[in-house]
Amino acid sequence: MQINGVESLERAAEELGLLPFFDCGVPGFSVEDMTPPGYWFADGVDGPWEWRMDVAARGKVAYAKLFAGKAGLCSMEFYPDLANYRRDGYDFDARWEDGLANYRDKALIDALTKFGPLLTRELRAASGVDKGFEGCLTRLQMQCYVTVTGFEYLRDKHGRPYGWGLARYDLAERVFGERPREAYARDPKESYARLMNRLRELCPEAAEKDLKKLIK
Repeated sequence: MQINGVESLERAAEELGLLPFFDCGVPGFSVEDMTPPGYWFADGVDGPWEWRMDVAARGKVAYAKLFAGKAGLCSMEFYPDLANYRRDGYDFDARWEDGLANYRDKALIDALTKFGPLLTRELRAASGVDKGFEGCLTRLQMQCYVTVTGFEYLRDKHGRPYGWGLARYDLAERVFGERPREAYARDPKESYARLMNRLRELCPEAAEKDLKKLIK
């Protein structure tokens, strides 16, 4: 499969179901591997870095740090199972009440609940979390409580965009509705098995330990 634009990136995510963005230790299984080198950070040419912004904003597939703490895409066919397994069947409020979430994570969730969607710097300020902020934000994405809704560029005094584009975050349920909870009727172990079976179908020659790292 070759990726050469926004439509093909979104289509690849929907067809494969699970798609890491950068090299993930499984040869050939990432947006980086599937995109011709000439599209990466070339002057005057949009590439995956720009395409992901449009894909995230469309909301047809999830884009966030989803695989071993790194960015990737997940279709709505498999996102519910990813959420069910990673959350162990818990909504965030229940996780907090059972003492399974720390106060920094709750501060980020509370800020997004009240003010979201927020850019990274806005979320940091609204939550009051500084120490450990990036780790908390990554963990909440991995648990499928938080997702990326789009990106925005900083602008210079002339109004011209610059930089890499800043991610804007929101609660997954606010973006995808009830989809993240659709697999709650399954045992989280069943969701894990479904995810692993899909990865084995996609990457039959990959080592089992490398596939497990993506889902863990």
